[in-house]
Amino acid sequence: MKGHRTGRLGEEIKKIVSGMLISEVKDPRLSGRIVSITDVDVSRDGSYATCYVSAMASGDAEVANEEVLEGLKSATGLFRKEIGRQVKLRRVPELTFKLDGSLEYGLHIEEVLKGLDIKPEEPEEESEETINGEDDE
Repeated sequence: MKGHRTGRLGEEIKKIVSGMLISEVKDPRLSGRIVSITDVDVSRDGSYATCYVSAMASGDAEVANEEVLEGLKSATGLFRKEIGRQVKLRRVPELTFKLDGSLEYGLHIEEVLKGLDIKPEEPEEESEETINGEDDE
């Protein structure tokens, strides 16, 4: 379970990095792609932060995802500098970036559920007596 401090710090890091991806980072590996930070996990002592990234791009997804991770890794110093400027910390956490596979996993589960061919249950119609409040009990 996340502590309040690490949870707040994770949200601040997420907000700062997301804002920088929109306006400040000009890496060609990141431009032309929709990149979002889905979650940030901060270690208990605040020295490490893992940023989970979701990236959408046209073409080969694996190559595009690797390029996005490389671009984010090269901009880590810029992110840490801005986090240190905006959040008053004694020590700015080391940032690592990992792909967030939850979107793909959710789509996979949805496809599996569609393939089961289960018909939705029809709601039972209430009798007229139950609607009027005249229950047999």
